[in-house]
Amino acid sequence: MLLAGILLGLIVGLAVGGRLDNLLAARLRWTLPIFAALALRLGTEAALLRDVALADQLRLPLLAAAYGVLVVVLWANRSLPGIGLALVGTLLNATAILVNGGFMPVWDQALAAAGLTPAEIDSPIHFVLSAQPALDFLLQAGPLGDVIPVPLPLIPNVLSIGDVVLAAGLAFFVFASLQREQRPAAAGTPTILDGAVATAASSAMGVGRRVRPGTGLASSLTETIGLERPVFLGGSGAGVAVPAPTGAPGAPGGLREAQRGVVARALGHPYVRLAQNGSFGALWMGQLISLFGDRLHQLALVALVGEATQNGAFAVAMVFVAATVPNLVFGPLAGALVDRWDQKRVMVASDLLRAAIVLLIPVAATADVLLVYPLVFALTTVSIFFRPARTAVIPRIVKDDELVAANSAVWLGDSLADVVGYPLAALFVAFLGSSLAVAFWVDAVTYLASAALIVTMVIPAVVRTVAAAVPGLRGLLDDLVAGWRFLRGEPVLLANTLQAVVAQFSIGVTIGIMAIYAREAISSDVLDARARYGFIEMAIGVGNLVGGFAIGLLGSRLAKGRLVIIGYVVFGACVAALALTGNLGVALGLTLGMGVANMVFVIPTQALFMELTPNDMIGRVVAFRFSAVFGSMTIAMAVGGLMSDVLGPATVFGIFGVLTVLAGLAGLLSRPLREA
Repeated sequence: MLLAGILLGLIVGLAVGGRLDNLLAARLRWTLPIFAALALRLGTEAALLRDVALADQLRLPLLAAAYGVLVVVLWANRSLPGIGLALVGTLLNATAILVNGGFMPVWDQALAAAGLTPAEIDSPIHFVLSAQPALDFLLQAGPLGDVIPVPLPLIPNVLSIGDVVLAAGLAFFVFASLQREQRPAAAGTPTILDGAVATAASSAMGVGRRVRPGTGLASSLTETIGLERPVFLGGSGAGVAVPAPTGAPGAPGGLREAQRGVVARALGHPYVRLAQNGSFGALWMGQLISLFGDRLHQLALVALVGEATQNGAFAVAMVFVAATVPNLVFGPLAGALVDRWDQKRVMVASDLLRAAIVLLIPVAATADVLLVYPLVFALTTVSIFFRPARTAVIPRIVKDDELVAANSAVWLGDSLADVVGYPLAALFVAFLGSSLAVAFWVDAVTYLASAALIVTMVIPAVVRTVAAAVPGLRGLLDDLVAGWRFLRGEPVLLANTLQAVVAQFSIGVTIGIMAIYAREAISSDVLDARARYGFIEMAIGVGNLVGGFAIGLLGSRLAKGRLVIIGYVVFGACVAALALTGNLGVALGLTLGMGVANMVFVIPTQALFMELTPNDMIGRVVAFRFSAVFGSMTIAMAVGGLMSDVLGPATVFGIFGVLTVLAGLAGLLSRPLREA
């Protein structure tokens, strides 16, 4: 796995014009201790293979010394791109080995899934561990062990999360070191005024409009309203705008000159430059890891509650209600509080709290499934505080001309978690069988990995020119009233909001009972119900990507109001059509269409609010819309769950899909909206 990471970094780095002499010239601090630690680690394993008695007696101190030196040296080099990842991967593996007295646990179920048997383990470091009893599995650091099966025909293997993180770190380091331009990790301005923090939310959406401090707009709120979907667990993302290359112009004439021009443009691409930023790489990779864990957790949670309640649609829908309500309760307040706190500490504390909560969920479900709901509520509440903190630190760790690329990369990570994470999570959850608790434990490890990566970040301090004020309940209510007064006088935004309140009932319903639909209405000889649900969620993510790209290319040529109408009509038609099919392939096509349509109405809506709302009003206006739209979606989740238990999920999709089509067509009755 480590060699695969190095090879990947070499291939991609050389493909975009990197040079081997740059890699050889890369400067690491304390290189000799690195080789000494590696020699000690490999030498200890070699001695154990030869049954050297002294090596076996000193197994733990020898391995502890080797990993300890590696950790210290990697920490000293943490500002280099990829080294923070390598540090975290090393820590995860070292923890598992040291907890077990010098042995690395291998989960027996993962070993079998990879096509291997315990007899084929020829390493003196590894031992086979069962997930039952669960407490022993946890106490022996089972989630940190080799739990990821890789059933490749020629090289079957079982990997740990630490292996994956370490390999990714090495790939990042090799890729960045191959480039011509060597840059420091923390590329932000040494000191940032608090006004810049307040504008991070608008820059995260790729717009130049600034939000003035004191308007009551939380960055998490603008992120969520931009997606028209609530934060669930660690958050979800949809749509991405890939930045164009900003490299040197190509020179005319000749193949060699053309090749040089391509290489120069590749090196100037914002993503290539961001890969050389150690702090941004640590943040981005940490989020990607935890988002993959969230997808795994989501599918396992739905399966856990569904099986505990005999697949009750209302019980499953209430999981999403519990995950959505915190957006309404804490969303407007989170950004204001986070602006007063140390954002790095907020992110680390949030990840640690989320890891603890996730660990408790399977334990709570064993005692009483009703205990799961307050834990889900708490998990999403903590996530709401994490997201504005993440948004606030991005302008401090990248240059001003890299902000759009950085936020685009964040959305790309969210989209990758949807498109790649859901199918992988679906297959993993399907293979878990009755060992669903492992999914939550693995997710907890991803949060710990994210927290460790954030610790390695170098973030310039904020110089606060004005003390941030925390609005009380009355202040937030006043903001909502002011937002309503502005909407009441702005016909386009008023019509758009009223339309969304009704049209997005179907979004709440599909979020709440899609898992039940995948189980009861869709049949497949290849995938079980858990996997079907994961692949349907993947199809929505793919549609979001396609729709985001399409609107980015063509949206400026079309009227925004009409795009919103078309988006709602197509979305509703796709939801209604789900009621008419039991074929998985057709359902995947329709849910992909839902993802495309989602972007067709989300992006123009976002643009309309940005264009028509004054800077000093946008926070209050968006806050009111947030409350109205997500309030209706939350009600739809609960109502849809109740109706599904009586009528079945397919019938409910048909009813709410038609309602969304009608709400979309109703937009034609508003002249300001259809001509916007």
